[in-house]
Amino acid sequence: MPSGFSPAFSVVVPCYNEQEVLPIFHQRLSAVMEGIGAPWEVVYVNDGSRDQTLAGMYALAEQDGRVSVVNLSRNFGKEIALTAGLDHARGTRGIIVIDADLQDPPEVIADLVAAWTDDVDTVYARRNTREGETIPKRLTAWMFYRVMKRLGNKVVIPPDTGDFRLMSRRLVDSLLLLRERHRFMKGLFAWVGFPSRAVLYDRAPRSAGKSSFNYWSLRNFALEGITSFSVLPLQLSTYMGLGISILAVCYGIWIVGCTLLFGNRVAGYPSLMAVILFLGGIQLMTVGLIGEYVGRIFNETKKRPLYLVEAYRPAQEKKHTAQP
Repeated sequence: MPSGFSPAFSVVVPCYNEQEVLPIFHQRLSAVMEGIGAPWEVVYVNDGSRDQTLAGMYALAEQDGRVSVVNLSRNFGKEIALTAGLDHARGTRGIIVIDADLQDPPEVIADLVAAWTDDVDTVYARRNTREGETIPKRLTAWMFYRVMKRLGNKVVIPPDTGDFRLMSRRLVDSLLLLRERHRFMKGLFAWVGFPSRAVLYDRAPRSAGKSSFNYWSLRNFALEGITSFSVLPLQLSTYMGLGISILAVCYGIWIVGCTLLFGNRVAGYPSLMAVILFLGGIQLMTVGLIGEYVGRIFNETKKRPLYLVEAYRPAQEKKHTAQP
């Protein structure tokens, strides 16, 4: 990684198809960071965008020497794109993570910096309201954070909190030691620990473009979080199997007793089929659950790199134009 420019703050922005909102985002971000009054850079990570996002990043880099561009070789997903940005962030004091869609207002960064003290390593932005989101999405998000709180064992993930946060250099260095492929960043942020503080803010509607997260993506995201930080589902399947086995033994004893007392009757085919189908469904569900964990073990044992970089253009701070 080129040296020579050592900003105090790095702002990491993973992007996927953000061509419409990127210029507006950079304009607002620049105004906020100028107000903080410390040297800074912004690391834009292009995660295999299919529109003109990469061209927009290079255009911003031509205008503003504080812009770094990391272009990944393909789409690796937001969690890994965020990791790539953290790998290339050179901030000596703090690293800020934010999305480019303006749902997380850049102006809140000033509040994060104001709440940051020497005895706090993380200041995370906690959502007070979620404007522009449907009721089902708000409900599922509320449920997800509460379920993770129950399943996270000793890892406590703050509720109603995304990736938007300010982190100290030592926390980021510790975070980058964790190189698993199946990355649930909210959980990893919590896993490394260190003192933290929350700042409440109102989340805005998406400024432009369309979110790449649909309900299927959110389902997979939730599954990633649960399987990455808890083995409770496996424990529950064990307890369920034990409970069903006990019921089956009791039912067998009841059948034997009825046969001895009242003789053998052929009747009972519907109930027999119901029991068989129920047990078969439980077995398939349990095998599928085990398969989710085994699949993750399989992917981790390959030891492939998390991502590949097609091109990297570091910030130089040699030139920048005033933002209108």
